[in-house]
Amino acid sequence: MSFIGTGIDKGGLAAPANIARPGSKLVRAGFIPLVDASVLVAASEVGFAAREGIQLNLTRDVSWANIRDRLAFRQFDIAHMLAPMPVASSLGLGSNPSPVITPFILGRGGNAITLSLALYRRMQQMADLSGKQDALANAKALKAAIQARRDEGLEPLTLGITYPFSSHNYELRYWLAAGGIDPDHDVRLVVVPPPMTSDALSAGVIDGFCVGAPWNMVAVSRGVGCIVAVKEDIWSSSPEKVIGMRPDWFDQNSDTALRLIVALDQAAHWCDQAENRRELALILSGPNYLDVSFEILHRVLLGHFTIDPDGTERTVPDYFNFHRDAANFPWVSQAQWIFSQMARWGQVSYSQSLADQAGAAFRPDLYRRAIGSRTDIPANDTRVEGSNLADAFIDGAVFDPANIPSYLQSMDVSDTA
Repeated sequence: MSFIGTGIDKGGLAAPANIARPGSKLVRAGFIPLVDASVLVAASEVGFAAREGIQLNLTRDVSWANIRDRLAFRQFDIAHMLAPMPVASSLGLGSNPSPVITPFILGRGGNAITLSLALYRRMQQMADLSGKQDALANAKALKAAIQARRDEGLEPLTLGITYPFSSHNYELRYWLAAGGIDPDHDVRLVVVPPPMTSDALSAGVIDGFCVGAPWNMVAVSRGVGCIVAVKEDIWSSSPEKVIGMRPDWFDQNSDTALRLIVALDQAAHWCDQAENRRELALILSGPNYLDVSFEILHRVLLGHFTIDPDGTERTVPDYFNFHRDAANFPWVSQAQWIFSQMARWGQVSYSQSLADQAGAAFRPDLYRRAIGSRTDIPANDTRVEGSNLADAFIDGAVFDPANIPSYLQSMDVSDTA
């Protein structure tokens, strides 16, 4: 049964589910057209925000820089953000780094790394790839192709990321490094807005990219790209997108903010149910949201997608995890892992005070305050990341937030004073 536009009030009278009742609080939210905006979209369209007395107005934007600036300049109250963006803001990194906190993670998964068809064909020839190899084997094959290009005197490959302080940047670098490739010397990284990645690949402006769904699958469907790794291959527990809000907005609207977290939690649970994925794909396919084929979106949401123009299929059951296993909980240790990647790649120098500052961008206290006591809510704010098979990093590393200097030293980062 569809619940879109069929909200029922306590008197049993039908009313549009996404129309807030009189006296509702307006919350303006910016988002980028990606599947990982699903929880925000469902909160608005399926009526979870309205039931909490919130009129959630969503505005589609084109780039993460725009999202950052419009939140800072108070055109948005909250925003769909990359998980590293609040961490970068807390450290004063990037342009216009106004304070941002995140009390809610919008889920895990959804990213992938796609290479051009021509590059992948060369990798196939050099490493005898069948399309069934794992992400690490593909990274090692890319290393061989890069070396061959260097021997031929060709320019380095150009790979696209969506933003300097993004999970895409750190995941692409992590994957490259696991395969023995130096992201700062063996390739060239450039920023490309998510909706433009497939076009840039098709035009030959870039040789590959890391981006969120559905743009990897769009590139494959156009016959211009091959997917060589997904987020789960690199680190399955990595937070993807978050809700960012200014601390002053929370302080001035704490009741509304806490009720919004409740609405988002309910929306995340709804999005995670397999029986709702078809309806979610229909909503997302609309022109106000992703404006992408329903068929592609539905397959992506189910974790079924074609990874190359040859028709090779792959199924990743947890390609999107919107709610299960505390996916919405803002782990301080994960904010500190993000900080460690910033230090690893020279965006910031390590110090314990900066690590603490970075961790403070994620606010599990506000999440608990909104949701209350529930058995699935972690009791601690930090944990050792990557310590078990379900949480493993592609290179087998383990991140202990209590000993970041040792972690950085193991990653060949010398500046850990």
